[in-house]
Amino acid sequence: MAHLTPAELPAALGSGLLSFPVTHFTAERELDLAAYREHLAWLSGYPVAGLFAAGGTGEGFSLTLEETDRVVRAAVEAVDGSTPVLAPATGSTANAVAQARAAEEAGADGILLMPPYLTEASQDGLVDHVSAVCEASSLGVVFYSRANAVLRADAVEKACERNPTLIGFKDGVGSIEEMTRTYARMGDRLVYVGGLPTAEVFALPLLQLGVTTYSSAIFNFVPEFALSFYDAVRAQDQAAVYGMLNDFVIPYTQLRDRERGYAVSIVKAGLQVIGRPAGPVRPPLTDLTELELTTLTDLVKRIGGVPA
Repeated sequence: MAHLTPAELPAALGSGLLSFPVTHFTAERELDLAAYREHLAWLSGYPVAGLFAAGGTGEGFSLTLEETDRVVRAAVEAVDGSTPVLAPATGSTANAVAQARAAEEAGADGILLMPPYLTEASQDGLVDHVSAVCEASSLGVVFYSRANAVLRADAVEKACERNPTLIGFKDGVGSIEEMTRTYARMGDRLVYVGGLPTAEVFALPLLQLGVTTYSSAIFNFVPEFALSFYDAVRAQDQAAVYGMLNDFVIPYTQLRDRERGYAVSIVKAGLQVIGRPAGPVRPPLTDLTELELTTLTDLVKRIGGVPA
């Protein structure tokens, strides 16, 4: 049974910082659920508003349906009701529906609906995709608008009219014009989540557009810094935000941008830096080089994130 109803979930998610935990693998790239549970228990000890299990940073795209279910169940077990857990719905509509049903059985609090695999679709087709997933369970659904599944304001309104359990909109595009149209149209009907890579870079300007929270990948390995950054954003403390951007976030993104896929790989590298290794990434992703790992270590030391 879910801990939060769709009516309760938006306020919970909008109340603080969100994060995508990595998924732990052994050296042979098999699931390491014991280490994953330990990581989730550690993260949920901080005041985080929600955790997205097996999401983008969690390499959800490389997991089988059975593995995804195991990861979601492990996350629900690890946080033990202390933090909302959202499960992914990915791939084809049929797969996404199956994952939504499995997530409800596992005790998740909500669904993050990812773009369908590969194919492009019309706005009406995407609304049908959203509706099929919303109808598959009683859980609240957050739609992730990005890549080949970008919902414009008219379609967002249509999807909301058809689906009372569609409670959130996660922006992975960063279009100020389209986000303004969506928020102007829908207002408080939805909770709005920042979903661009290294969301900290965009957090302050998007706050003015109604995007009150975002999912932080760096929370995985520098949770105190990530929470301090979020607090500075919510306080609209520009001096603090830009200081932390210059000290860590911008150099971090420059390292992230050296290779495609490093937005995920660099987070696992960060956990290695702080002595909480999560194993390698799965292909087609690649791990950071030793030189890049050294550079990341220096960055984390700069903000006091490496244990003595």
